[in-house]
Amino acid sequence: VMNVITIEDYKSTYWPKLDSAIDQLLTQSPGDYIPISYEQIYSCVYKCVCQQHSEQMYSDLIKKITNHLERVSKELQASPPDLYIERFNVALGQYMGALQSIVPLFIYMNKFYIETKLNRDLKDDLIKLFTEHVAEKHIYNLMPLLLEAQSTPFQITPSTMANIVKGLYTLRPEWVQMAPALFSKFIPNILPPAVESELQEYAAEDQKLQRELIENGFTRGDQSRKRAGEELTHNGSSACANSRGYR
Repeated sequence: VMNVITIEDYKSTYWPKLDSAIDQLLTQSPGDYIPISYEQIYSCVYKCVCQQHSEQMYSDLIKKITNHLERVSKELQASPPDLYIERFNVALGQYMGALQSIVPLFIYMNKFYIETKLNRDLKDDLIKLFTEHVAEKHIYNLMPLLLEAQSTPFQITPSTMANIVKGLYTLRPEWVQMAPALFSKFIPNILPPAVESELQEYAAEDQKLQRELIENGFTRGDQSRKRAGEELTHNGSSACANSRGYR
C-alpha cells in the first residue's frame, strides 16, 4: 500500500526532486552526463499522479519551464547580431533535446491527466511554450539575419541554417510566408514546381522582403529587437493551435 502523499509532502519532498532534475535537463549541453536517477524521477511522478497531485505538478512544470524560456529569450535579446543566429540555434536545439528526456519522465501525468482531463499532449504543450516565449519574440529579428546569411557564403554553417529553418517550420508552419524561397530550400514541396523563368522572381522576392523588414525598423542593431518585441506585443500573441509536435 502506497503511503499517503499530502500536498505538504509534495511541495517539500517530491516537487523539489523534480525541479532539480528539470533544471539539469534544460541546461545540459549535448553529450553531457546528467547525474540524476531517471528511475527515481519516473517513480516520483508516478506516485504523485496516483495520489491526485497531477494538476499541481502540471502547473508547477509549466511555470518552471516558462520561467526558463523567459530567461533564454532575454539572453538572446542581448546577443550581438553576429552571434544571434548561432545562439538561437543552440537555444532551440538544447530545448528540443531536453524535451526528449522531460516528456518520457512525465509519461504518467501525460496519460492520466493531460490527455484525459485536458485533451492535450505534454510534448505539444511544451513546444508551444517555446513558440510563445522565444520564437515569436525573435522571429522578426531572426528572419532578416537568416536572409542576409543565406546570401553571404560561409557566414553560418548549412547545418545551422537547416536546423533553424526546419525548427521554425515545425513551430509555426505559416512562417513560411515570410520567406518562401528560404524555407523551400530545406522543406520539400512547400512551393509549386518552379520553372526557370521564375527563379529570378524568387530572388527578387527575397530582396524585397529584406528591404521591407529594414524599412519597418527591423535592422540589425539593438533597436530592432526592441521594436520587434513592441510590434509583437502590440499585435498580441497569435493563436498557437496549429503548433505541431517536433517529430
